[in-house]
Amino acid sequence: MELLAPAGTFEKMQTAFYFGADAVYFAGKKFGLRAFAGNFTDNEIIKATQYAHKLGKKVYITINILAHESDFDGLKEYLCELEKAKVDAVIVSDLGIIEYIKEFAPSLTIHVSTQANILNSYAIKFMARLGIKRIILARELSIEEIKNIRKNIPSEIELECFVHGAMCISYSGRCLLSNYLTGRDANRGACAQCCRWEYTITEKSRKGEQYEIQEDERGTYILNSKDLNMIEHLKELEDAGITSIKIEGRMKSPYYVANVVNAYKRALDLKENISQEQMTLLKDELNKTSHRQYTTGFYFGSNDKECLSSSMPVQTSEFMAVVLNDSDGEKVLVEQRNRFKIGDELEVLSPNDTFNKKIKLDKMTDEKCQDVLDAKNVQQKLYIYTNLNLKKGDILRK
Repeated sequence: MELLAPAGTFEKMQTAFYFGADAVYFAGKKFGLRAFAGNFTDNEIIKATQYAHKLGKKVYITINILAHESDFDGLKEYLCELEKAKVDAVIVSDLGIIEYIKEFAPSLTIHVSTQANILNSYAIKFMARLGIKRIILARELSIEEIKNIRKNIPSEIELECFVHGAMCISYSGRCLLSNYLTGRDANRGACAQCCRWEYTITEKSRKGEQYEIQEDERGTYILNSKDLNMIEHLKELEDAGITSIKIEGRMKSPYYVANVVNAYKRALDLKENISQEQMTLLKDELNKTSHRQYTTGFYFGSNDKECLSSSMPVQTSEFMAVVLNDSDGEKVLVEQRNRFKIGDELEVLSPNDTFNKKIKLDKMTDEKCQDVLDAKNVQQKLYIYTNLNLKKGDILRK
């Protein structure tokens, strides 16, 4: 199966590829559902696509808004730029935009977004007649349903599904809450994530009195979904006919991308014969970056109540530094991301065999080889002295 990762910025794209992603998805400055991610200019899309193709990787561009009539302004020119960039596919949810692409940019490959709520083989066969190559299935499907769908659709149609990350509490992400409360339309890229806010309830005749609902010490999150985590079930998804597994998180940090992609890449490589010890290690990895309680969502039946969470995000490790060049066997140049100091023990996150190795910080210097005891300056470049064979792109955490 293809491992598909989020890339809200160029740095996140580089990180995703370094840690093992086969493809990335991101948006341009318009027409995507993450208006507050970094996103890419037209020139950056060209640069990113060229970078990916040199590595033998793929780039998919999201054009997944639910479009109003005015949203078509400028779309023709944008599609022409994507054709020139030779992007590998566009991700679309609106039938009008699909029709528009077929007319004005017919060379573009189309993947249908999860926002289109595709739940059955008849909808997929209809999409196939429109020339669609891939369907990103609705998140409400079980593995058994996916198996049955696969049996009843043309073999050339690819199926993609989400396996990890945040989930909307509404049907496949079609939500009106943000628009209603803030005027920011979730279906046009401006979600305020109102489902993550803290809530209380009041009784009509007792105005001003607020009552708790399932609360922890941080607050109440009645609309808050748990995060999806399917790392233990990749073989089952493959057997069901899934072509591509997708990680959510264009708004997340490069560390999140590195951590999750690394874990899923290792799980994919081992899926035919993974030991319990190896799986335990990878499950623990996914606790080291920001997440809510985990769930398998609807893949094993409609466990709606099981998907609700009453907790804020947690993580067990923090991103300390990124490695800027390959080690010379004695020291390595890093860029600080959070404060660390002499005496700390840092752990390596890497796609290589230094994964989870430890570094006891006995010596570090600045670029002028002056001793540094406390790395407290934001994005300071430092030499860390270690004999570990670290590579450019590796991450150090604590």
